[in-house]
Amino acid sequence: MPNLVLIILLAAFPALSTDMYLPALPALQTLWSISPVQANLSLTAFFICFSFFLLVHGPLSDRVGRRPVLLWGVLLYIAGSYACAAADSITVLVAARVLQAMGAAAAAFLALALTKDLYEGLERQRILAIIGVIVPLCPMLAPLLGGWMLEVLSWRWIFLCQGTCALAALYGGLRLREPEFERTRGGLGAVLGRYLVLLSNRRYVVYTLAFSVTAAGQFAFIGGSADLYIGDFGLSERAFGLAFGFNALGVMAGAAVCSRLCVGIESQRILRFSLLGILAGAAGILLGGAATPVAFAVPMFVMSFFLGMSRPLANHMTLEQVSTDVGAASAVMTFTMFLVAGLAMQAVSLELVPRPVLIGTLGVAGSMVPMVTLALLGRRGRKA
Repeated sequence: MPNLVLIILLAAFPALSTDMYLPALPALQTLWSISPVQANLSLTAFFICFSFFLLVHGPLSDRVGRRPVLLWGVLLYIAGSYACAAADSITVLVAARVLQAMGAAAAAFLALALTKDLYEGLERQRILAIIGVIVPLCPMLAPLLGGWMLEVLSWRWIFLCQGTCALAALYGGLRLREPEFERTRGGLGAVLGRYLVLLSNRRYVVYTLAFSVTAAGQFAFIGGSADLYIGDFGLSERAFGLAFGFNALGVMAGAAVCSRLCVGIESQRILRFSLLGILAGAAGILLGGAATPVAFAVPMFVMSFFLGMSRPLANHMTLEQVSTDVGAASAVMTFTMFLVAGLAMQAVSLELVPRPVLIGTLGVAGSMVPMVTLALLGRRGRKA
């Protein structure tokens, strides 16, 4: 299996684990007589556990190698997926999702780590952009497939499908040739101590924290999209899949444009422009997104488009700040992003404010924080 195909499969694990399952949330609320907050625990628990185990797998891959961590993680994911399919209550489902998250964490951060190991410079930017084009096909198609399974088969087939898809990544991991990189040494204390070295890299830390909030509005949309489109706007499960796919198309289109622009235009200029686009989309949601499905979907598409444009450049800019401990650095980057994701998805389920208002507000914050950070770091660099 080509390395790029394997990296794309690994990068798709988080979306595969959440977006295919979203159409089933209202059905599970009815089946088990649970509230939206209880149902969303199966999403929140996944993201919190996923985020924690990123910090375990990252330095471990720097110590023992990428391939052993990958194989172990994919096996855990397969076991967790089939356990989810057999769940008979929300408690059992949440526990199985935790197991699934432990495995998905090993796969997801390795998509970044292997990109850093195998590619350099402009080629890495283009590979990240290609991944950004292809991976959004998963959230675009996954809800459609999940909605179809709900209509024709059962919600359990969603998790059976996830486990079966992971078998392809297992095959790719078995065929992977371990890349060359500078490995860490020592026992558990030394491995964990590498985080102190990594966190002393101030520029890396600042970029990681700033760019982690960029997708907060997007993740709030993911967590509340089923209740928003099906519950608030009254769309069918199949129509919800189409609306959700339209949003994923925006992310994919933005990444495709990025792959073209990054060849001839300075990456920071593209990044700043894309952050302004996220701000414009978020403002559109705040101004009129609660009125109709179309009034929400159009500015949400704009926000998603510019998020797709910004993500490859933000990841590349952050990875450029490290030359060692790449596994730990990739894990921390993914950890912070998905920790923000878990908080945003839980926040939208609390319904303290209307869902479009929360999504738009988080979109504004997600654009302003990195814009201010880039401005401050640029000013400091000019003074230096």
